[in-house]
Amino acid sequence: MFGDWDGSIADARRLQERLATEVSLRDDVPDTPRWLAGFDVGFEDEGATTRAAAVLLAADTLQPIASDVVRMPTSMPYVPGLLSFRELPALVVALGRLPHAPDLAFIDGQGIAHPRRLGIAAHFGVVTGLPSIGVAKNVLCGKHETLGALAGERMSLIHRGDHIGWVLRSKPRCNPLIVSPGHRVSMQGALDWVLRTLRGYRLPEPTRLADRLASRRG
Repeated sequence: MFGDWDGSIADARRLQERLATEVSLRDDVPDTPRWLAGFDVGFEDEGATTRAAAVLLAADTLQPIASDVVRMPTSMPYVPGLLSFRELPALVVALGRLPHAPDLAFIDGQGIAHPRRLGIAAHFGVVTGLPSIGVAKNVLCGKHETLGALAGERMSLIHRGDHIGWVLRSKPRCNPLIVSPGHRVSMQGALDWVLRTLRGYRLPEPTRLADRLASRRG
């Protein structure tokens, strides 16, 4: 998962740069996927326990089929840009508890919309081999033009001259989402899949359901 990482922040950043070269931005989701999954992480015990939630949905109806919550000791403090080193171990365990491997994973967090192009959704995708999309609630890096107020409005998120994701108004009067490909999904494919799985809420259905479990609202 973390290769020969020595536990230091500097080495974690070097590992991110290396793994980012393994990210594929070509669409590799089946034409008629059967399973989608949403993943999110929360914390308990004042941050001492990591709570990872996974929800499996039928791709055609977006109805939840199975879910699981994994609790593990938190092994690393929060460091901006290194979220995956804190949350990924529990997410991978939660993935393994689902009855079917998803054809596409939606992760609460950044895909390539990250300073080193390896947010948690991209890291998750490279480690598991699964097509993945990052759906984040805040910008980590990059700039964008002013976004319109209507649902469906979107703007490119640009960082150092690269198009790294989308700023999407998923619901009126709500803060926008940051959508970016994680692995085996194109830039346009990531946006299309999020739009396809919106059901009137701010979050697409896979991460909305996972968010409820991770935050103990469901």
